[in-house]
Amino acid sequence: MPERKIPVLLNCGLDLLAEVLYGKWKIRLLYFIHEGHKRPSGLQRKIPDATRRVLGIQLKELEEHGLVARTVFPEMPPKVEYELTPFGRSLMPVIIAMGKWADDNQQKLREVIGKTAAASSNKE
Repeated sequence: MPERKIPVLLNCGLDLLAEVLYGKWKIRLLYFIHEGHKRPSGLQRKIPDATRRVLGIQLKELEEHGLVARTVFPEMPPKVEYELTPFGRSLMPVIIAMGKWADDNQQKLREVIGKTAAASSNKE
C-alpha cells in the first residue's frame, strides 16, 4: 500500500470508521458479500463500474481490517471466495440502516448532489 502524505487522525470512532470504510466500493463490497456474492467475478458483475484491480485492492484492505476473510481453494485454476468475519457481520446493521436512510431521502440527496455537481462544472 502506498505511504500516505497526510497523517491519519484517529481521534474518535467516526475517524476510525471512516478509515476502515474509506474507498468508493467498500460499503457495496461488504453489502454484496453479505448478500452471498462471494467470488471476485460475482462481485465484479455486481459493481461493473469498478475495475478488477481496484476491487482487489479494496477487498485486500477489508481483509487487513478484519472485516472479510479470504479463502483460497487448492484446485486448478485456484478458486477464491470472500466471506464476512464476525466483526464484518457486526457492521451490517449500520450499513443496512444507512442504505435505508438514503432510500428514504433519495429525492433530497439527488437534489443536493445535482446542485453540487452543477456548481463544480460551473467553476471549470
